[in-house]
Amino acid sequence: EVHLVESGGGLVQPGGSLNLSCAASGFDFNGYVMSWVRQAPGKGLEWVSGIDFSFGRTRYVDSVKGRFTISRDNAKNTLYLEMNSLKPEDTAVYYCARYAKYWTYASYSDYERTSNYDKWGQGTQVTVSS
Repeated sequence: EVHLVESGGGLVQPGGSLNLSCAASGFDFNGYVMSWVRQAPGKGLEWVSGIDFSFGRTRYVDSVKGRFTISRDNAKNTLYLEMNSLKPEDTAVYYCARYAKYWTYASYSDYERTSNYDKWGQGTQVTVSS
């Protein structure tokens, strides 16, 4: 059974940092594009960042470029999101998500479309507030 378990969320002041982790199990983590997706209060899902499975190429939504860094450790079946210079508008539940197609690279538009992800974690709350 596929499991994605996020951790690392919390309350942080504006300008602060948080590091999220997503532990994956029950599937061949090495063969899937993975992403972080967030949902702010009262809003829909927003794709934040993605990483491919072999070359480690990364993509980001414009609002987090230069502040967030996605990475993965295929030996540990773990996805990460380093978040710096956090803003109140980054407040959201952050989800780890698996791209639906095995051994398939994604275009930027594919990354963005949240319906392209078939497995999701339970989410971790990130609150940026003074």
